[in-house]
Amino acid sequence: MTADSAVASGLGDSGEDAPEVVATLWERRLILIAMCVALMAVISSVSGLNVAQQALAVDLDASQSQLLWVINGYTLALAALLMPIGAIGDRWGRKPILMLGLIGFAAASTASAFASSAEVLIALRVAAGVAAAMIMPVTLSVITTTFPPEERGKAVGIWAGVAGAGGIIGLFVSAAIIDNATWPWVFAFPAALALGSFALTWAAVPQSREHSEARFDVLGSVLSAAAVGGLVLGVQEGPERGWSHPAAALGMTVAVVGVVLFVIVEMRRDHPLLDVRLFRHRGLATGSVNLFVAFAVIFAIFLILVQLLQAVFGYTALRAASGLLPMAAVMMPLSAVAPALAARFGYRQVSTFGMILLAAGTGTLAVFADLDWGYWSVLPGILLLGSGLGLSMSPATEAITSSLPADKQGVASALNDTVREIGGAVGIALIASVLNAQYRSNVSDATDSLPPELAERVEEGIGGALQTAAQLGPDGAGLLDAARQAWLDGMRPALWLGAGLAIAAAAYTALSGVGSVVSNDHDEVES
Repeated sequence: MTADSAVASGLGDSGEDAPEVVATLWERRLILIAMCVALMAVISSVSGLNVAQQALAVDLDASQSQLLWVINGYTLALAALLMPIGAIGDRWGRKPILMLGLIGFAAASTASAFASSAEVLIALRVAAGVAAAMIMPVTLSVITTTFPPEERGKAVGIWAGVAGAGGIIGLFVSAAIIDNATWPWVFAFPAALALGSFALTWAAVPQSREHSEARFDVLGSVLSAAAVGGLVLGVQEGPERGWSHPAAALGMTVAVVGVVLFVIVEMRRDHPLLDVRLFRHRGLATGSVNLFVAFAVIFAIFLILVQLLQAVFGYTALRAASGLLPMAAVMMPLSAVAPALAARFGYRQVSTFGMILLAAGTGTLAVFADLDWGYWSVLPGILLLGSGLGLSMSPATEAITSSLPADKQGVASALNDTVREIGGAVGIALIASVLNAQYRSNVSDATDSLPPELAERVEEGIGGALQTAAQLGPDGAGLLDAARQAWLDGMRPALWLGAGLAIAAAAYTALSGVGSVVSNDHDEVES
């Protein structure tokens, strides 16, 4: 059985309200464009703010903690609500949930441009995250329930490519805006994308929902939100404030208790939000592991590469964002063809090879990144990373969505998105923590002669070292060189950790024995 046929059997008719495959090629193209534009709005809204933090700090008098919550508040709301809202879309209609989310997202993003304080901006970002949770899972479930089996794999691959490249494109556009305008215009890009998707959705996306007599799993929804939200909160706060800080400790405690209770409750329900026993199926398990690791590695590498290009190589924000575009250029076409490659050569083979390429790209960065060679020393790693992501993302997404039936496609899509969000949060917390610890250790010799307050600022990060070196004038040149080399040396073990995670995921997939995905009754099949 091919990957596409497995998907088709897993998405059989589930009742009188089951969605129908859209008849014309033109309609399907409009739907795919609408869903990818909506997804781009959600993804770019996160990465774009990374280049606007300095302007926000000045104009809104925002502290470092407040700046973090401008980004983290959005991510926390989005991740926590993906599963419940995905299920709501399945039950009460995907199109109205998506359109409501797009309008709410555009409104919150537009209002963010007029925020007069950091507190107001944080509140608006949380509201935008809630709206994004109404958008992100529905975009994928609309695709999986409206495209015919022979086209579904490619459509999912294009969606996955946008999900991976959207952050790079958002970063590039936002950097161009910051270089030529003021920070409020950063919010105009995702708002415009949301409004454009709203118009296309109104015109092209059919009404679809799944008929179900079962009661909505309210308790499972609450527990999933608590578990995911607690985990994201914990891994966001832990590296910044210390793992013993009340916010980090509370988040991790809520996450552990929430996961345990969620599993217990879902195992006892006839109609659970998510049947946790499905994780015994190797297609779903390997897809989830690969997606988790891929986004853990790539989210951390995005952060590392932007700092490397800007703070270490001295690039402007726009030039640094431009340096990441080759990754997107490789990733998107490979993501589109990866499902066809998986159907021909086997899901396990393609996924394993993709994760090996991801590890190779991470290792290449660790070995060859060099101050003297600059961008040319990191370009090979960037191209390998794009190739690995392109070959691993869409087969993993297809494995996850095809493991659940048509009446659970919103939940399947939300599970896919939740794995991505948690993977990214954990990857940044874990890999960036290793980098920061190594940097502090490496740079300590260069700060011995500085006053305590300046030494502390330098040891906080490469950004603090740049500020301190500028403050010291000509005397800061030696400090700056030492800090850049200390950061570059600290980057290497962090990248090797990422490479190790990717190799572990590749080994797990290779040894899992799964050849294709799942059949209609969710029994595994071998290719």
